[in-house]
Amino acid sequence: MDLAQCKQLLQQSQITQNKITLFHNFFTPSGAIDVFLTERLIKRCRKAKVWKSRAMLSTLKNVQYGFCLQNSRSRGGIDGIFRLDRHFKPANSMMKKLFDQFLDKPSPLKEKIQSTFSISSEKWIPVRLVSHHLRLLGVIICLENSQVLVLVDCDCEKGN
Repeated sequence: MDLAQCKQLLQQSQITQNKITLFHNFFTPSGAIDVFLTERLIKRCRKAKVWKSRAMLSTLKNVQYGFCLQNSRSRGGIDGIFRLDRHFKPANSMMKKLFDQFLDKPSPLKEKIQSTFSISSEKWIPVRLVSHHLRLLGVIICLENSQVLVLVDCDCEKGN
């Protein structure tokens, strides 16, 4: 997928309040990943002025690297999907956005994700989708034959 295809898919996505919409199905070295976008992600990206930006498109493209449970931690300087750990000290902006402002709070969006995929939020894997300029935050849900990545926020701060 190139940036133009990525932008076209974003423009075609119909996202409504408290809903999640399939963005694209990626075939990766680790298996298939269905990427879903949320209204919450769009609002956060627009507020950060990155919605449909080159940085966002490049970040979305990096789903193609896949998510491997055995090597889910970031090794630094590498693009892809990596686990976010609740116990890292000091807590960084990504942790605050994903844990404090989303996962640890009740919300209609969390309920919608749980009901859509029939998997409790306790089994979700918090992740960041990384590119050089931007990180998109979300959760990986492991299904029987594939993975689902639901994106809910963005982080533009350097050094995370």
